[in-house]
Amino acid sequence: MEITSIPFLNSEEYSYFYSFFQDTDTDNGNSLNKRRKLDEFDEESNSLDEILNTIEVLNDHEIPTSKFEPPTSKSETPNWDFENPGSEIADCDRGRVRKTRNPTPEVPTEDGGRGGGHQRRLWVKERSKGWWKYHNSDQCPDDEFRKAFRMSKSTFNMICDELDSVINKKDTMLRMAIPVRHRVAVCIYRLATGDPLRTVSTLFGLGISTCHKLVLEVCAAIGTVLMPKFVQWPDQERVKEIKTEFRSISGIPDVCGSIYTTHISIIAPKTSPEAYFNKKHTDRNQKPSYSTTVQGVVDPRGVFTDICIGYPGSMPDERILEKSALSHRANMGLLKNTWVVGGSGYPLKDWMLVPYTHQNLTWSQHSFNQRVGELTKIGKEAFMRLKGRWGCLQKRSEVKLQELPMVLGACCVLHNICEMNGEVMDVDLRFDLYDDEVVLGEGSRDILVKSLQARDSIAHNLLHGV
Repeated sequence: MEITSIPFLNSEEYSYFYSFFQDTDTDNGNSLNKRRKLDEFDEESNSLDEILNTIEVLNDHEIPTSKFEPPTSKSETPNWDFENPGSEIADCDRGRVRKTRNPTPEVPTEDGGRGGGHQRRLWVKERSKGWWKYHNSDQCPDDEFRKAFRMSKSTFNMICDELDSVINKKDTMLRMAIPVRHRVAVCIYRLATGDPLRTVSTLFGLGISTCHKLVLEVCAAIGTVLMPKFVQWPDQERVKEIKTEFRSISGIPDVCGSIYTTHISIIAPKTSPEAYFNKKHTDRNQKPSYSTTVQGVVDPRGVFTDICIGYPGSMPDERILEKSALSHRANMGLLKNTWVVGGSGYPLKDWMLVPYTHQNLTWSQHSFNQRVGELTKIGKEAFMRLKGRWGCLQKRSEVKLQELPMVLGACCVLHNICEMNGEVMDVDLRFDLYDDEVVLGEGSRDILVKSLQARDSIAHNLLHGV
């Protein structure tokens, strides 16, 4: 390339013109605006000087030239060697700085290697797992672990072993699978404390959506694997033991369970909100309240032997009982010669024993009501421990209505596991229940004469020590 000379002014000529204008300005005494124009002119001169210096450098630099020669035959092809260090293009680009991409770090496998011939790429956000690592280590005392998860390490390990075959996931090429203990811990901590998912995410070093997904997955696994083992109606041998234990407490014979129904506050559903409207809670809290129900039958230890979950909060206890599996079991004749004791919100049946509700009670009736109250207290205290141990039940639930029965069922199963393993609940976790029972009048009940006579006979025998 040939560069021709450009008729630009040199530095001396610019100095001459600048001196000329400066002298003229001094002699004529012009205003400040002229001086500003001269300053701008001086800046332009400096820019032109830089251009001239650049042109001189280009003149001294000899640019290599190359000629393109077409192939002599059809079999020959041009050799475009961009990567050969000896090529002309490589020589020109040698001084150019290229931006290199940092290699993605490899994730070591469980055996400490690099995953064989495959490299696993990290794409999840790195979060701190210090809190969980401490509680999952031997350094964490059992009392501190119990405070966080409402159970001892041995009970927690048993739950993990039971659920391992269902919730265990395999590693993929994208990331390592979350361990079973980590999954179970996220769910149990969320149920135990009721902390927001953002807090759970921070403590366990996982994403918020991941924590929400784990809670639902583990609750579903608990319902599938553990509920058939830990929430079941007792067999004949166990029924005899339960009857003996209940009779030693109250003196009432043939009692196989204490029934109670509690309400769980929820957000007003979009469909049929009036069905879940809780009038009693609304009047007491002075604001609209919506709820769903949990009906449960417990043994003398407070362990659930039957649960019915999910009916709307506006439905009375009597109607929930009619729709429950317990009532169907009784209608099939599976509860013969047994009593289930309930409060005044339940009807008197040939298998359901409830207190007298009319006024002017006799001595035998008053004594009977006291004995029945001792048994219904067992059912209520079981629900108090249920809500006290699992803090998510104490506040308004944000779980979707269709997913809530699965979460509530998991809480009942975990309650039974804790009770069976002798997990003592901290006194500070005690929770008082305020479930308002609707007292049914004697005239509103469809009561068989046989049931009335059986209750009167039990009341008479209790008073006279028969």
